Order: sequence, then C-alpha cells, then structure tokens
Amino acid sequence: MEDAALLDRAQELGRVWFSRDDDLVREATRRQREGLSFGGVIYAHQREVSIGRCTLDLHLIAEASEPEELRDRVIFLPFF
Repeated sequence: MEDAALLDRAQELGRVWFSRDDDLVREATRRQREGLSFGGVIYAHQREVSIGRCTLDLHLIAEASEPEELRDRVIFLPFF
C-alpha cells in the first residue's frame, strides 16, 4: 500500500503507526503542514535505534498514552 493509504487506514482503525521508513515520516509531515489529520506516527531510524530500544520506548508509549493523544503527531525514537 502507498504511505498515504496506510495512514488513512490506521486513522480509520484508531491506530498509531510505527515505522522505520523515512517516506512515511515525510507523508505525515506533509499532512501536518497541510492540516490533514492522521492517527499518529512513531518513527525510529533503521540504523540508529535498535529493535530492543524501540520495544522499550513503544511499551512506554502504550502504557502512558491513548491513541487520541498521539493523533496528528510524529514522535521520534529513542526518547533518550
């Protein structure tokens, strides 16, 4: 699926999308600039953030937030 369609589907389902794909972040950023809503994107660079670190940070996000709080946002991992 195209990135735009993925973000549309995630929003329909009330989901936040995790990705390691730069293109998806570009699509989310474009939507932010144009005022178009999306469910939220959490991004981690493929070479700079380990899967273990992603898992820890994603767990923290899942425990501490609701999908509505992440709507129309792009969050970059790692947190620290």
